[in-house]
Amino acid sequence: MVKVCSILLSILLLISGCSSLEKENLQPKDQQEDEAIVLQPEIEVVVESLRVPWSINKVNETFYVSERTGSIVKIDNGKMERQQVELEKPLAKAAEAGLLGFVLDPEFPANQKAFAYYTYENGQGQFNRVVVLELEGNQWKEERILLDRIPSAAYHHGGRLKIGPDGKLYITTGDATTPELSQDTRSKNGKILRMNLDGSIPEDNPFENSYVYSYGHRNPQGLVWLGETLYASEHGQSAHDEVNLIKPGANYGWPVIQGNEGNAGMETPLFQSGNETWAPSGMAVHDGVLYAATLRGNAIREFDLERNTTSPVITGLGRLRDVYVEGEYLYFVSNNTDGRGNPDEKDDKLYRVLLKNLK
Repeated sequence: MVKVCSILLSILLLISGCSSLEKENLQPKDQQEDEAIVLQPEIEVVVESLRVPWSINKVNETFYVSERTGSIVKIDNGKMERQQVELEKPLAKAAEAGLLGFVLDPEFPANQKAFAYYTYENGQGQFNRVVVLELEGNQWKEERILLDRIPSAAYHHGGRLKIGPDGKLYITTGDATTPELSQDTRSKNGKILRMNLDGSIPEDNPFENSYVYSYGHRNPQGLVWLGETLYASEHGQSAHDEVNLIKPGANYGWPVIQGNEGNAGMETPLFQSGNETWAPSGMAVHDGVLYAATLRGNAIREFDLERNTTSPVITGLGRLRDVYVEGEYLYFVSNNTDGRGNPDEKDDKLYRVLLKNLK
C-alpha cells in the first residue's frame, strides 16, 4: 500500500516526536473558533481512482463501495473491480444526486442482495427511491422498490442507509430545499425513516402507519449506533452543522431552530459547529468515540461523548465522505471528484489508519 506522508509531517515528527493530538475543550454543545494543530498519523492508501465514492461496506475481507456515478467497486486484497449497477430509472444529474446510500443485506454472502438509495428523474419531476439490488455475476440489478417518490431537488437528498442493531433499515432524507417539509410528519422529507427489510412499516414506529422515525432534519447524511443508541450527523444552514442523539418520534427543530437555539418540544444537538462549517457525512464509532467524515471541513472529526469535546484527527486529504471502523483500523474515502473539491490525478481514494494512532 502507498504510504501517504508529507515533508511538513516529517519535520513535525522530528521536532516533536509522536505527540498526540491536543483535544478541544468545548462549552456544552458549542464549537471553539480556534482548531488544535493536527499531527497527521501514518495513513495508507488501499485503492485509488474511485469516482465520487459514497458508502463503504465490508464483508469478510472484501469491500463494496458505492460510487455516486452509478457503480459498486469491489475491493479484494487491494485489487479493485468496478461493478455496474442496472437501475430501472436513469440517475439524475443534479448536484449531489446519483447513487448514494448502499448497504449489504445481513445475509449477503448467501443471498447476494443489498439496499440502495438513488435519485432519478421522470416526466413528473425528480425523486429519490430505496430499492433492493441483487448481484448477478459481475453486475448489480434493481430487483424491487421498497420506497419511492421521495421528493428531490438540486440539493439536500440525505441518502444514508444503515441497518440498525434491531435489524431494521434506517434511511436519511433531506428537505429537498423546501424547509417546511421537515416539520410535516406526513412528508418523507427532512426525516430519518425506519422500515423492515421487506419494505413494510415496523409496528413499533413512533407514528402510526408511517416510516417516520424522527423529523425536523435539514440534510442528515450520517448514522451510527453506540450500543442501542442512535446518533446522526446533519448539515446545517450557513454552518451550525450538528451531531444529534436520535430519539424515536423526536423533533430536531429545522427550520424553526438551529444550533443551540431552543423551542418547546424540539431537540438541540449534542454538538454543533457554530459559525464554522463541517458538512458532516458518514459516521462510525469506536471505544465510545464517534467519528464523522466531513466534506467542507476536509477532515475526519472525532466526537468524544464522555468529555464533550470534538477535534479533527485526520486532515489534509480534501473532502471526506464516509468512514468505517473494523478491527484495529479506521477506513475512509475522499470525495474530491464530486465537483467541489480539488482532485489530484489519482483521486478519489480509500484510505486506512490504525485507530491507536488517532489517540
